[in-house]
Amino acid sequence: MGWGEGADCTGFSRWKCTVNPTPAETILVIEDNQALRDGLVVNFRNRGYGVDSAEDGREGMRKAMATRPDLIVLDVVLPGHSGLDILNELRSHHRKVPVLILSARGRTEDKVEGLHNGADDYLAKPFELPELMARVEAMLRRRRADPARDSRVIFGPVVIHRERRQVFVEGREIELSVKEFGVLDYLAEAPDRPRTREEILDRVWGWDFEGSARTVDNFIVSLRQKLERDPGRPRHIVTVRGMGYKLIRDPSS
Repeated sequence: MGWGEGADCTGFSRWKCTVNPTPAETILVIEDNQALRDGLVVNFRNRGYGVDSAEDGREGMRKAMATRPDLIVLDVVLPGHSGLDILNELRSHHRKVPVLILSARGRTEDKVEGLHNGADDYLAKPFELPELMARVEAMLRRRRADPARDSRVIFGPVVIHRERRQVFVEGREIELSVKEFGVLDYLAEAPDRPRTREEILDRVWGWDFEGSARTVDNFIVSLRQKLERDPGRPRHIVTVRGMGYKLIRDPSS
């Protein structure tokens, strides 16, 4: 019995892989079949990857947009939002994270639709675990070799390691919450470019967030307290009056 047709996937964790992932590589699994989802999580963790998961389209959309995984394994048919909805949202925000589509639909036209919508690879259910792992590892190798992948952003005494989701001030690592890092990372994605509060909310909290846009202001205050030398007179995380915020690398330029 192949994966994706009712097998107890956790039993496949005995299968060993000789390829070691790069430290801190993370995979997001968005799959509503619990046995399949849990089995993938166990096997990815056994191979040294960091793993997060979501059981429906709504949670998957939120995590895909608010975090920065190195790869997403994405089921097409999900409650809440479809896998293609999530994929379209990622690509509309210029997120280049590799996406492997899983689907019980094995028709050529369904594969073409997924690939046309921005998927990097497509695997029909049921599938064999070694094939899925080989595809995942190949996609991550291509990502590592891509010279356009995200790199460090430096401003003042602050260094942001976007891929590793780490922030240092004068060599000392600063602990940020998931949302704090999400806000900072979005600003760092395009330094000197203003971002509206609504844009930040859509990226970090998800388009279906029902809170106030002023939520962003509170997180900006927290970031300034942690990263600016003088939080009351910020030089890098600055307000764009009547619009929102931007990250300035060199205030003197």
